[in-house]
Amino acid sequence: MSGEHSTYSPTSGLGRWFDERMPLPRLMHDSFVSYPVPRNLNYAYTFGGILSIMLVAQILTGIVLAMHYAADTTLAFASVEKIMRDVNSGWLLRYLHSNGASMFFVAVYIHMLRGLYYGSYKAPRELLWILGVIIYLLMMATGFMGYVLPWGQMSFWGATVITGFFTAFPIIGEWVQQLLLGGFAVDNPTLNRFFSLHYLLPFMIAGVVVLHVWALHVVGQTNPTGIEVKSKTDTIAFTPYATIKDGFAMMVFLLVFAYFVFYLPNFLGHPDNYIEANPLKTPAHIVPEWYYLPFYAILRAITFNIGPIDSKLGGVLAMFGSILVLFVVPWLDTSKVRSAVYRPWYKLFFWIFVLDAIVLGWLGSKPAEGTYVAMAQVGTLYYFAFFIVIMPVLGLIETPKERPKSITDAVLAKNGGSVSSQPAGATAAPETRG
Repeated sequence: MSGEHSTYSPTSGLGRWFDERMPLPRLMHDSFVSYPVPRNLNYAYTFGGILSIMLVAQILTGIVLAMHYAADTTLAFASVEKIMRDVNSGWLLRYLHSNGASMFFVAVYIHMLRGLYYGSYKAPRELLWILGVIIYLLMMATGFMGYVLPWGQMSFWGATVITGFFTAFPIIGEWVQQLLLGGFAVDNPTLNRFFSLHYLLPFMIAGVVVLHVWALHVVGQTNPTGIEVKSKTDTIAFTPYATIKDGFAMMVFLLVFAYFVFYLPNFLGHPDNYIEANPLKTPAHIVPEWYYLPFYAILRAITFNIGPIDSKLGGVLAMFGSILVLFVVPWLDTSKVRSAVYRPWYKLFFWIFVLDAIVLGWLGSKPAEGTYVAMAQVGTLYYFAFFIVIMPVLGLIETPKERPKSITDAVLAKNGGSVSSQPAGATAAPETRG
């Protein structure tokens, strides 16, 4: 779709003068007004816009909070309390930022699952998917460092446990841990490092988001049928059609966000984090934020040695591997059919995978003992099997359903019209780009 002729026409002399020298208005018009999108996009495709709004909200609230925060172990906890009590609307800023992080991850998980369901990672969109995974990794790092800043009990001990993972790596492990901590234990240098990086990383995320959107506009948007655009009848202008749908979805999402901010502001946090950090008193059960819990369960599921790899290193490798495997998903899925709508067996295994991820999140919040460990091991096995075994094998043996020949046919079929179909497993002709 990047080859479409621009329809932007300046209406004033100043506009024409500006357009000839720096065509920024033309770029915005071509990217967010006249940009053609598939006509059958559903509400699962609105979360890209929702994530953009949440990123802006997190950056703006974070900048204001940073003006009042003191990155010092003797002052950090008190500075957060001062923000809550003495800064004008400080309680609102703090709750918007802390709950905004959770809402950000809710949106990104739905966005990623939509990509897995509709095959948005397949050629020619591999780089688009990889940039999305990079954004996710940056989000995880930013969220972890932000969780340390309130300097509560869970902040301190969470930082101690997470940075301790690196010691599992031979030779370089302790060096990496000390580099992160700025010393031999979580202390003032650690807090300063984490505050600096927590402030910097959102701007890096914004930069990668620009690349992500750029890559999207080069290869074009996918759609629920998984069929490429073939003609102008398959598309509609981004504005007003997609923007109205995006705007409605954003309002609904923001209403849910507002409900947590005003009625359940501490529901997603941990009560121990409202106690000032005490290096001499360990919490009964150390857990990360909810959006890290599935990976925490995978970490603790490895309770046995694997040859020369001990259980500690094995757990750390499994945890990092569960994220890194996402980078190679485009090459693990061997099916020629993009969308799970036409892949009955993949659809079944996909929803089992979603349930498995939810169960792993629940197990991550439980003590690592008894049946919880056994359940986590089964969940971890299925998590990796889904990507490494099920995806490649299903692509070779699954018989997909017949698909419409075009997006327009799919829309007509949904509305009771007559359509023509293409054979199962056939690949739609790629869109011709100028």
